[in-house]
Amino acid sequence: MTTIGMIYPDHAAEDDYPLAEKLLGPDLRLPVAHIYGTDLHAVPELLDLGAPHRLAEGARHLAGHRPDAVVWACTSGSFVYGWQGAGEQAARLSKEADGIPASSTSFAFVHAAQALRVGRVAVAASYPGDVAALFADFLAAGGIEVAEMSSHDIDTAAAVGRLTPEAVTELASGYDRPGADALLIPDTAMRTLALVETLEERLGKPVLTANQVTVWEGLRLAGSSLTSDSLGALFRIPPCEAPVGGE
Repeated sequence: MTTIGMIYPDHAAEDDYPLAEKLLGPDLRLPVAHIYGTDLHAVPELLDLGAPHRLAEGARHLAGHRPDAVVWACTSGSFVYGWQGAGEQAARLSKEADGIPASSTSFAFVHAAQALRVGRVAVAASYPGDVAALFADFLAAGGIEVAEMSSHDIDTAAAVGRLTPEAVTELASGYDRPGADALLIPDTAMRTLALVETLEERLGKPVLTANQVTVWEGLRLAGSSLTSDSLGALFRIPPCEAPVGGE
């Protein structure tokens, strides 16, 4: 049994994780610890959301599950710190979790793109423009070129969580670009796992979404070889065999 602890901000699309458990089979557990702060997509609030004391609280809540790895399941609450700051954030989280491997959704996107040998991407972001630009900067620091960035100026995670599957599909497929090797959708507040296969069929290229890469990153850290035919091109690669760079 592999157990990946998820530290998730507030409530929005955490039901993607039970769906991942169902699709990946009975040898996986994805317990979720919720932490709370404002869900506003603004830099000061996001810095507060990813603060050390909040992630330490999440690690304490997960301790009883004895996870093999833990992931900060928030893209904006990690990339807002920049590459170095997000690395320090993950290192502190690992320390708070008794030394088990730790990462965040932002690093998960970079590692997933590396595993798929993707170098140029389009990004369909729910965030306001200034926050979305910080994600592009983070990807660039990881060696990934952003061919196109869309920002949808959705102010809160709660509002993102209320998007219908049709709205998510429209948001995603409307902002792909022919020169991009993959499409990235970077918000864990958005329900996307059930849509990945449909989006990839429509676009004809890999689609990486926040909750999808977060689960995959946890499996990679835990040395798991679990794969699935229902979670996009990324999950056809055994996580433990993925060629990725460091943080």
